[in-house]
Amino acid sequence: MSQPVPPQLVVHCRMLHFGWIPADPGAVAATVPPGLRLRADRRVFLQQYVVDDAAQTSGLDSYSATGLGPELDLPDSGAARWYTQHLSSSPLAQAQAAVRGVPAGAGRTTIEITGRALVAVAEADGVALIRTTARIGRQVTRVYRGHTRYVSRLGDRLTGACCPYVFEPVTPFEIESVEFLAPDHPVFALRPANPLEMLWGFYSPRSSFALPGSEGWSRY
Repeated sequence: MSQPVPPQLVVHCRMLHFGWIPADPGAVAATVPPGLRLRADRRVFLQQYVVDDAAQTSGLDSYSATGLGPELDLPDSGAARWYTQHLSSSPLAQAQAAVRGVPAGAGRTTIEITGRALVAVAEADGVALIRTTARIGRQVTRVYRGHTRYVSRLGDRLTGACCPYVFEPVTPFEIESVEFLAPDHPVFALRPANPLEMLWGFYSPRSSFALPGSEGWSRY
């Protein structure tokens, strides 16, 4: 059996992170294996981030990534998340995710800011998959810190990890549009409802987190 690559620390990356109600709740439910319970509204989360310098990591290259999937409601530990896709520009980051059962693939994410306008695009094989447009400010008045639980499938078993984070979100912040651009790609199943129904979100130019965090936090 191959050994997992060491856990990694990422500091001060640029991250867009938010959640929504999906257009097709049934398609979202189909992405989760039996035995896991979704939130009642079948909500979906999305992360789009860019690590500009390898010095912002404990052992990775500079890279970008987009990850998304449904949120879970576990009977023994409450809220958790399930990745349906995690697309990264770094082979090291892809391997870091894959050895823990996350569906990892190659992709590229860009975050461009002009004035107060932010545009984030995730692509794979040269095809744009997701384009997010937001309006942002520059002021940071608070810090989000805590832990997020993730569940993944490793072979024939489920496993879990608890990932610590520190985010410094800017204000004001408003998502203007979320476009899923490739109907033939698996990510399309998680597209948001129209009109867009946002649940939460932020943009942080200084986001720090661990990959994957502590493991074995629950029966998974």
